[in-house]
Amino acid sequence: MSAHAQTTQKQYQLRKSGDGPLQLTLVDAPVRQPGEHEVLVRVHAVSLNRRDIYMRAGQYPGGVRANLVPLSDGAGEVVGTGARVTRFKKGARVAAIFFPLWIDGRPRPEYIAGALGGGVDGMLSQYVTLDENALVTIPKHLTYEEAATLPCAGVTAWNGLVTRGHTQPGDFVLLQGTGGVSILGLELAVALGAKPVITSSSDDKLARAKTLGAVATINYKTTPDWEKAVLEMTGGGVQQALEVGGKQTLPKTLASLAPGGHVALIGGLTEFGGDIPSYALMGRNATASGLYVGSRADFEALIAFLDRHPFKPAIDKVFEFADAPAAFDYMDSGALFGKVVIRL
Repeated sequence: MSAHAQTTQKQYQLRKSGDGPLQLTLVDAPVRQPGEHEVLVRVHAVSLNRRDIYMRAGQYPGGVRANLVPLSDGAGEVVGTGARVTRFKKGARVAAIFFPLWIDGRPRPEYIAGALGGGVDGMLSQYVTLDENALVTIPKHLTYEEAATLPCAGVTAWNGLVTRGHTQPGDFVLLQGTGGVSILGLELAVALGAKPVITSSSDDKLARAKTLGAVATINYKTTPDWEKAVLEMTGGGVQQALEVGGKQTLPKTLASLAPGGHVALIGGLTEFGGDIPSYALMGRNATASGLYVGSRADFEALIAFLDRHPFKPAIDKVFEFADAPAAFDYMDSGALFGKVVIRL
């Protein structure tokens, strides 16, 4: 076992203040030394997801645990190991997996209930102590900041396009907006030899998406019937779609699918809910997959792909640890292109 001298640390917790929204509060907290099968990680970077904004606003389904340490996504260095740890040595560069108990296979309710920054404390902390099985080795070509973008958005995009979608070279891939999953999906699609088509309300963001490899861009504000534009630009529809919009965008996404296409249902920016019209799927021989991130095996498959097809996840802005509340505000503003990261 390798002990670590650090006994106290700074961490953020979501704390109640009267009847108002939860406050992101910086507190002093003990550093828990690792048990037999645990490792202590010095966190160097974390990234935000839309889920974290819902958490702070108190709008997440199921409520928010008192004094929760938020954020699922983080990367850092192993600085201490338990006596029986075999997967990592001191100095290893690691990232946490979204569901610490979901190693492989199908999900179970208890896996889903134990999500970092949800059912259990998350990564917005100088140190975290996790089971050795809840971590992966990060790709050599990525910085801690870049690796911190992957546990939720990267694995979600990977499962949507590869595990469930079986994207082939030459496939058209529809991406909505320029948030974390969509931009990582764009970069992943390019690396897979596919052809990304992306929507946004900002011409500037669409121009940036083109520099990353988008073959077609659509401003959904100036082209409200954007599904017609998708069909025209692709000569008959897309083979893959990452559906982050939810209730208001799903009918248009289904109308954008080519025969045999696949839509991954991964978000609800315009609110969750809405019906999947069965004929929209049957008539196209299409497939719809509901996705909630994935397992460690999925993350490891993404990392193996990144080792062979290295690209750098697009980071919009990096905030310092002391400015974490400003990072949440920026994420909430919707101004982002790619991922928002906090450096510790």
